[in-house]
Amino acid sequence: MKARNDRVLLVVEDDEGLQRQLKWAYEDYEVVIAGSRKEAMDMMRLHEPRVVTLDLGLPPDPDGTSEGFAALEELLAAKPDTKIIVASGHGARESALRAIASGAYDFYQKPVDIDALGLIVGRAFHLYEIEEENRALASAQANTELGGLVTAADPMQKVCRMIERVATTDVSVMLLGASGTGKELLARGLHESSPRAKAPFVAINCAAIPENLLEAELFGFEKGAFTGAAKTTEGKIELAEGGTLFLDEVGDIPLPLQVKLLRFLQERVIERIGGRKQIPVDVRIVCATHQNLEEMIAAGSFREDLWYRVAEVVVRIPSLAERPGDPVLLAHHFLRKFSSEMNRKLSGFEPAALAAIEDWPWPGNVRELENRIKRAVIMADASRVAAGDLDLGEAEDDEPLNLRQAREEADRKAIKMALARADNNISGTAKLLGISRPTLYDLLKQYAIEVS
Repeated sequence: MKARNDRVLLVVEDDEGLQRQLKWAYEDYEVVIAGSRKEAMDMMRLHEPRVVTLDLGLPPDPDGTSEGFAALEELLAAKPDTKIIVASGHGARESALRAIASGAYDFYQKPVDIDALGLIVGRAFHLYEIEEENRALASAQANTELGGLVTAADPMQKVCRMIERVATTDVSVMLLGASGTGKELLARGLHESSPRAKAPFVAINCAAIPENLLEAELFGFEKGAFTGAAKTTEGKIELAEGGTLFLDEVGDIPLPLQVKLLRFLQERVIERIGGRKQIPVDVRIVCATHQNLEEMIAAGSFREDLWYRVAEVVVRIPSLAERPGDPVLLAHHFLRKFSSEMNRKLSGFEPAALAAIEDWPWPGNVRELENRIKRAVIMADASRVAAGDLDLGEAEDDEPLNLRQAREEADRKAIKMALARADNNISGTAKLLGISRPTLYDLLKQYAIEVS
């Protein structure tokens, strides 16, 4: 079997003179040549190149683009992560838009500028390497970290190691962290790593249940204990027998109920509402909250003796902003997850989107990131998620722009500004830009700018 070379560049080009020129120009890569769609697919399967340059004018349609676009579709279907750079001299602008929409990484117009194409090829290899590293990290971490938690950040890995150590004991654990940091995921991971893993994991959000119903939800009730109690019902504590009870937002438990919970933790027996029988329960308690319980104790809204019972070990969970590298890592993880669920063929993120993800402070933590990526999967028009799909505001693009990209971006910005100043009047806009109306119409079509 052929050894894998990470620097393979597949050149799909039917012009033999240009084949030799490109092979000579890119001596830093292992250049393999294909002169037709069939040869391109054979080379793809044999060499698995990371980057492909593809001439759209391939035989038997060298004067058109049909064969080239068919090759683009087949190459991406075989290896969606490949960065394909498309070239054509036929209707370049229309072909460029169609190629990018079909999943191509970039586009260049013939005749070939070797230096400009070299910059595009270099960036394509660089982006592929970044995406491959993130995919590898996400896959490895998802399989090895606590409860499937995806992280590569030292602060979160320390949390995982700490929880794994306490999981083998029966001490009560308090998870402190902001909303959306993954407290329930960690609680489940703790349970699954403990000797109680085969018994139930029962979770209850104390903030989501009305105060007058929370006692019945926790302790259960006997038939006839109150209006509507048509049958005897076990509470969450009983249902967790032998396993783990997770009390999320424990700071929202009212003071009278805190007393009853403290009594259970001291004696390990419960009485259902309306009952007199004491029922022993063997259960481990794991609690979580985003509130400052020490301040609540000082204010008298949380019992200090209960705190010592439920917080034998305290684990403080870092926010996503305190986990360097994790926002991008998690973004790739959620992109794969939601792309699969929604049957969307998305190959990754634009560089500007990755920059926006890295720069955003993520006040809603992992939950906010998950929602943003889900939105992006729905909204994305191209094969890769753009910064605008995330709706995060502006972020600087760390990747260098080539001259064509910079010029097109400047043109697009100037046209939109002129349209706004001229109140969408075509003649006024053309006058502001110093161009003719036909030229303006061509530019509006080229950049897909709609005028209301």
